[in-house]
Amino acid sequence: MKKAKVLFAACACAALFAFSACNGKNAAEKTEKTETAGKTTTGASDFHIGIATGTVSQSEDDLRGAEELIRRYGAVKDGGMIQHITYPDDFMSQQETTISQIVALADDPKMKAIIVNQGVPGTAEAFRRIKESHPDILCFTGEPHEDPLVIQKSADLAVNSDFMSRGYTIPWAAKQLGAKTFVHISFPRHMSYETLGLRRNIMEQACADLGIKFVFETAPDPTSDVGVAGAQQFILEKVPQWVEKYGKDTAFFCTNDAHTEPLLKQLAQYGGMFIEADLPSPLMGYPGAFGIDLTAEAGDFPKILKKVEQVVVDNGGAGHFGTWAFSYGFSVSAGLGEFAKRVIEGTASKDSSADLFKALGEFTPNANWNGGYYVDQSTGVRAKNQILIYMDTYILGQGFLKTTEIEVPEKYFKIKFTK
Repeated sequence: MKKAKVLFAACACAALFAFSACNGKNAAEKTEKTETAGKTTTGASDFHIGIATGTVSQSEDDLRGAEELIRRYGAVKDGGMIQHITYPDDFMSQQETTISQIVALADDPKMKAIIVNQGVPGTAEAFRRIKESHPDILCFTGEPHEDPLVIQKSADLAVNSDFMSRGYTIPWAAKQLGAKTFVHISFPRHMSYETLGLRRNIMEQACADLGIKFVFETAPDPTSDVGVAGAQQFILEKVPQWVEKYGKDTAFFCTNDAHTEPLLKQLAQYGGMFIEADLPSPLMGYPGAFGIDLTAEAGDFPKILKKVEQVVVDNGGAGHFGTWAFSYGFSVSAGLGEFAKRVIEGTASKDSSADLFKALGEFTPNANWNGGYYVDQSTGVRAKNQILIYMDTYILGQGFLKTTEIEVPEKYFKIKFTK
């Protein structure tokens, strides 16, 4: 069955990120007024929204999106709306800790929605426990790591980057840049996830159809004993060897955020291409890899993109490096929080993709998105609470490739997931 798509432009008329934090005086009131997107809104402090993200080392953009919600609506400790926690970096070995942290958010009698971005293993169980005792609490997750049929059982809404469409559009973009080889870097844990494993299978078939050699390379899992530092060191050491082996007309893709910065750093020095990150953003890997100070541009993604682009071009990377114009992780954290607020207040429906897109659009002015509800591979049944989304690919020094306008051939939606 063909995946239905909705193409939309998320436009915002006012400047983004002109926000003022709630002060102590406001905290004493039942409501607080905050400057948001150029207009004054009222953030009701008589209900709370919880959000769990990874730490800066694992998923910085997700965390910054949660911080943006706090800037808009205030922290619970200050009388505001948002309660933010971070789950452990080593979430695989501390799964029960992660579950307990998420479930504990529901102990707050004012809690009306809980968001987890990314939805690491254990999120579905945490939501199940929450729903048992608090069925009225909305449970949203961004980029769930658990299989679709697992997370759909307990989440009110799950949002993924469109792993199916992007399985084709990323190799397609590599082809446009002249890539002859496509290297996919990952590890067994990620390849056991249906979302990531299926995308890998689609990428391999797309490369074959597009006339690109597909290569799979294994790298250490940052949640393993080697940790983030060990996994990054491995990438630093291996990329020069991979470029020498496969050639500079090779596009590289990795499934883990922690691998992205060292990959970009070495590609900038030794050659090769990078279309976009697993969870794309101009902040994903580029500042560290290219030594870019974005302090003055913090929170302003058009300015961030412009500065990142200029530095990459100045370093000879024009036409070789890509991203999304706005951070996926940031937009999903902040967008799901905004969506939850609107649902609670009765201005949006949790079953409306259009309302979700509008909430995401608060953070991505003038950006084109494409998306559709997940369709189960075995049954052909379209999910009502899991949606796949993606944005146009932006090639630094070149511009948008308009990947959202590509008609992905039907055959790719029929490729099966195999572990």
